[in-house]
Amino acid sequence: MRLVWLRNDLRLADNPALRHACAGDEPVAALFIISPTQWRQHKMAPIRQRFMLAQVDELGCELAALGIPLHLLRVETFAEAPAALADLCHEQGVTQLYANQAIEIDEQRRDHAVSAALAEQEVSCHWLNGCCVLPPGKVLTGSGEMFKVFTPFSRAWLKALDEEGFVIHRAPTPRGEPLPWQPLAERAWVDEALGELTADPRWPVGEAEALRRLNIFLEQAVLDYGETRDFPAIAGTSVLSPYLAAGIISPRQCVAALQQRLGYRPQSKAQPGFVWLNELIWREFYRHLLVLIPTLSMNRPFKPETAALPWSWDPDAFAAWCEGRTGYPIVDAAMRCLNATGWMHNRLRMIVASFLTKDLHIHWRLGEDYFMSRLIDGDLAANNGGWQWAAGTGADAAPYFRVFNPTTQGQRFDPQGEFIRTWVTELADIPAAYVHQPHDWLRLKGRQDYPAPMVDHAVARVRAIEMFRSLEK
Repeated sequence: MRLVWLRNDLRLADNPALRHACAGDEPVAALFIISPTQWRQHKMAPIRQRFMLAQVDELGCELAALGIPLHLLRVETFAEAPAALADLCHEQGVTQLYANQAIEIDEQRRDHAVSAALAEQEVSCHWLNGCCVLPPGKVLTGSGEMFKVFTPFSRAWLKALDEEGFVIHRAPTPRGEPLPWQPLAERAWVDEALGELTADPRWPVGEAEALRRLNIFLEQAVLDYGETRDFPAIAGTSVLSPYLAAGIISPRQCVAALQQRLGYRPQSKAQPGFVWLNELIWREFYRHLLVLIPTLSMNRPFKPETAALPWSWDPDAFAAWCEGRTGYPIVDAAMRCLNATGWMHNRLRMIVASFLTKDLHIHWRLGEDYFMSRLIDGDLAANNGGWQWAAGTGADAAPYFRVFNPTTQGQRFDPQGEFIRTWVTELADIPAAYVHQPHDWLRLKGRQDYPAPMVDHAVARVRAIEMFRSLEK
């Protein structure tokens, strides 16, 4: 018996572990492990848990139709996984385990412990690359080291892709008679562990849905992506991040579909489609970094010297940011959107992260954790990379003085205030000319239903720069 352990790779197509397990004539079974306590410790958002489990339900049904049973195990923490897996392998007569590699440090430690436990039962483990187009360790400098700066990584990644190429693994064919599948909602122990399992209707699961979104984006928006991607009121992005985070679609499928749409693989900003491909390369870069520098998974900054920065931990200021009560309309709209939907536009992620760290001077770790606790697409590598980029502690060649002005960012990327008025209902009736600086207009109307700005941005900016300059002394 061969066992496929599914994690953040909840798909049939382009799943190396599943494909290799199905390469022989031996019976194949699949496994998904539910770890409620561990998920909470990792700040996994409830909306992401529900989305992931809805996809597990979908995938379990599809696997059953192929004659492949999907086993569910519940272990509270990763520490319990080796023993639970060893018991299942013994019970099912498993001789080989297949899984796609994890990149996070806790998950890697769990997998090493699983390998050791199964070796005692003479079960061989096969770890494959299912999370990146090019696996960590494949894109190297001339001296054979992994990159720590994005731009040279991007060039080397494109060169390596040209030289190496990549394969899209086909979904497995039926391996026997269809099997019954008991939906998760009918399993009392799953319900007890996680509560309400109903997925958010705004985020339908399924590989077909992920491919539908990808194809619509490629047909309608990819050529204009460079011009429209920063405007939250415009449907200019792919909105595929939840599907990539759960592994419902793979980055290889995205690159292959882009090539098919364009008839070539773009190599520079001058070519249509490159800006979106570059975002996929950023995703790869952050995942490679997480493997290169395990301390990124341990709340440590990429730049060690920035650990000495005198960050604030002010709970009241942090709560105002979380709840969208800062007095800066674009920041408040973004945070209220996140809280209501579990998703935030990428430009807005940069704006609110800069505001928390450079205007409020609050530690980026608090923002990173809050995002993970709310985002449907919460992914440690991308989330940590983005927060450290915004905070000035991460892998970024630009100097630390990048401080976004929340007012001018709003004026530039939501010029008519459409996004702001959607989410900050107190400003729904405000004229566009005042929407980014509404306080004088509100005073004239005798209204006090929207908070005054928490801080003076100009003063806060100077303080942020002084914080970083103090490290040079």
